[in-house]
Amino acid sequence: MQPAISTRRLTKVYRDRTIAVNDMSLDIPQGVVFGLLGPNGAGKTTTLRLLLGLQRPTAGYAEVLGHRCGANAVAVRRLIGYLPTNPKLPGTLRPIEYLDLLGQMCGLPADVRKPRLTSLLRAVGLLGVTNQLIQTLSTGETTRLGIAASLVADPPLLIWDEPTAGLDPAARRFTLDLIQELGKERTVLVATHVLSDIDQVCSHVGVMQEGRMIFSGSMAEMKARLRHQDIALDLEASPEALQALAARFGEKQGLDVAVQGGHSLVVRVADAQRRAAALGEVLAAVAAAGIPLQTIHSGANDTEHAYLQLLQEDEAHGFHRFQLGVADAPGAVPGGSAL
Repeated sequence: MQPAISTRRLTKVYRDRTIAVNDMSLDIPQGVVFGLLGPNGAGKTTTLRLLLGLQRPTAGYAEVLGHRCGANAVAVRRLIGYLPTNPKLPGTLRPIEYLDLLGQMCGLPADVRKPRLTSLLRAVGLLGVTNQLIQTLSTGETTRLGIAASLVADPPLLIWDEPTAGLDPAARRFTLDLIQELGKERTVLVATHVLSDIDQVCSHVGVMQEGRMIFSGSMAEMKARLRHQDIALDLEASPEALQALAARFGEKQGLDVAVQGGHSLVVRVADAQRRAAALGEVLAAVAAAGIPLQTIHSGANDTEHAYLQLLQEDEAHGFHRFQLGVADAPGAVPGGSAL
């Protein structure tokens, strides 16, 4: 099956001095929710604009479902439902008028368009505001209308840029739940710098920094890159009692137990195969000492740690990666990992 999105050495340089997208090669399979993650200014929005044909690449190319992206690639646009950050919609129209206009522009006949508009407004919870002007809608309602607009043509690929920006908790929860639901039937690309959004809804992730794709793969693969899969035990005990407990394991080979923050024990096991047994030993010691256990959590599930580690590694090995890129043979994929 061909990828939903494929790029090869995709590059965008502004005014011959600002590199927004740097030699990106990437394959996103069909049927996944892919999170495009990176700090502000990493090149996420520029990447989306290149996919949409709103900007021309300086070098390389991008394809959507086998169609080459470009300024005149009408076939590509028909395959994509796009939601920009904080969408700016025509304020003097009503929601149903705006969606109906989009449906006409997509060439949908009236007998298809009319029931679809009603279904979309119901799905995004806007039936109660169909008679209001768009300019009177709240930020959350405007985003919901933008979501409905991206679905009018029933595209197989959704590209949403910072879909939870500026939303209150209820609207944010609604949007994340909708992404999960839509991801069951189509490919969804979500660009964001909010780690928790990625962790909740995405099966795959790409991490960008300074225009480069420094990692792409499944969420599990990204978390597995953690240097240490620590297990933290939050305990109800004095710092002295915790220090005494940690000291009991000080001489045990392959097991490191340390106090963190004055109320937690961090357990680090050198051999991943022994993690369960080692944790059992520590828990038995906690129980024997009569110390109440509050929570247990694992660093292996910490998206933030994995993300920050990727950024740190990229900064530390930037020149080394440049040398590898120069040495790559033609057709290699130096700008990112294929999924």
